[in-house]
Amino acid sequence: MKILFVTPECAPWAKTGGLGDVSAALPQALMRLGHDVRVLMPAYRSMRPLLAQAKRRHTWPAEGPWPEAQLAEVEAGGLSLLLLDCPGFYDRHGSPYGDPGGPDFEDGARRFGFLSAVAARLSIDPSPRRGWRWRADVLHANDWPTGLAPAYLGLDRHRQAVSVFTIHNLAFQGMFPVERGLSIGLPQSWMSVDGALHWGQLCLLKAGVRYADAVTTVSPTYAREIQEPEMGFGMDGMMRARAADLHGILNGIDPESWNPTRDPLIVQHFDANSLEGKTVNKLALQHRLGLAESNEPVLFGMVSRLTEQKGVDLVLDNIDWLTEQGHQVVVLGKGEARFEQALAQAAARHPGQVSAIAGFDEGLAHLIEAGSDVFLMPSRFEPCGLNQMYSQAYGTAPIVRATGGLADSVDDAQPGTDKGTGFVFQEPTAMALREALQRALTLRQDGDAWRALQRRGMARRFDWALSAKRYEALYRKLQMRQRPSA
Repeated sequence: MKILFVTPECAPWAKTGGLGDVSAALPQALMRLGHDVRVLMPAYRSMRPLLAQAKRRHTWPAEGPWPEAQLAEVEAGGLSLLLLDCPGFYDRHGSPYGDPGGPDFEDGARRFGFLSAVAARLSIDPSPRRGWRWRADVLHANDWPTGLAPAYLGLDRHRQAVSVFTIHNLAFQGMFPVERGLSIGLPQSWMSVDGALHWGQLCLLKAGVRYADAVTTVSPTYAREIQEPEMGFGMDGMMRARAADLHGILNGIDPESWNPTRDPLIVQHFDANSLEGKTVNKLALQHRLGLAESNEPVLFGMVSRLTEQKGVDLVLDNIDWLTEQGHQVVVLGKGEARFEQALAQAAARHPGQVSAIAGFDEGLAHLIEAGSDVFLMPSRFEPCGLNQMYSQAYGTAPIVRATGGLADSVDDAQPGTDKGTGFVFQEPTAMALREALQRALTLRQDGDAWRALQRRGMARRFDWALSAKRYEALYRKLQMRQRPSA
């Protein structure tokens, strides 16, 4: 199949979260299954050096509300990239969405509407006047910035391509004033509650959900959760309406980048049969961060955006309790100022036991996964999550709340059994987290049982190959449905 994967992010060039990782890994996994996959994304300022490597460039003529642009074909990072080069839209300082630390760019509907329009055109009309003949069989759009792509594709009555829209986080919906939609020429029929309007505004995510042939989320549990008011962010009714076409497919991880047997970013390689190498990484992590260097305290690690969604407040409520028992806590992340400040204060209160690093460091993130005994992910909601998978691969027991992909990828360890790869709790409260912490501390005292838990986690496989096969099966099912009966 010819698959066009359209995304606002792709690691390592543009990444603000898990979408960037997925946009790099899933297309490669589909390519390994024999498919012709192109990744379409904007040519942001950070990606200008890639444009110099373009093997071909195609002029994209101005049309309707859209300006002239260039489409550059680039081979990089094992991917076939199509970079939409429109400096007026994408050559800006900041993230893909806005100024650093500030609001999103006001013209987001135009910037990403253009990306979506190009994606649809590449799936409908490989026009020679654009110097382009490749046409997608499958248009796979991702999150609100690409929500208009399935909608634009659906306008063509004779289209042959099918569309899939993946929700990576329903909390981000791409809401804009109605007049923004009218200014980019959206059909009047879309400007209604039955179309792309949500609470009186144009909602790009709703457009994707409403008009795609199928909708996916990044875990089976999250697919169920977003059909309920608590996790539906006002879209639960729409999700229930599309339940027959809503699929939860768990994300995977890259076994090359996250593999303790050959990870270049950790101090000592190890596997399930050489767990003493994990202790070497723990001592190295303690040394690097100025913590007391010993294998005796349990080291709790966390790498996360510092937001309420991630349950940072629940961790803060338990830090003093953990340190009173002689244990250690390491947190790497950036986010809300109140959480950064509270973590810095905790580190000041407990020198040698608590370390809080505001920011992100890829090498340190790997060392935290390798050197921690326990990894903390007490999220209030988590569409999929990746760190709980990394943790199990590195013999680090994850403590997670039973939500989204966390519930789908961590098996709860129960006392007196030989099952489980981590510790799962239900309610998003500090006391519920503390109970899970205590269960982990109790099991850690039994060396044989703890090593057995580590090995069970390391034996699990979260390879992208399985997820890619599920997407492949979905694409084929949609193609069969699209094909007219004889």
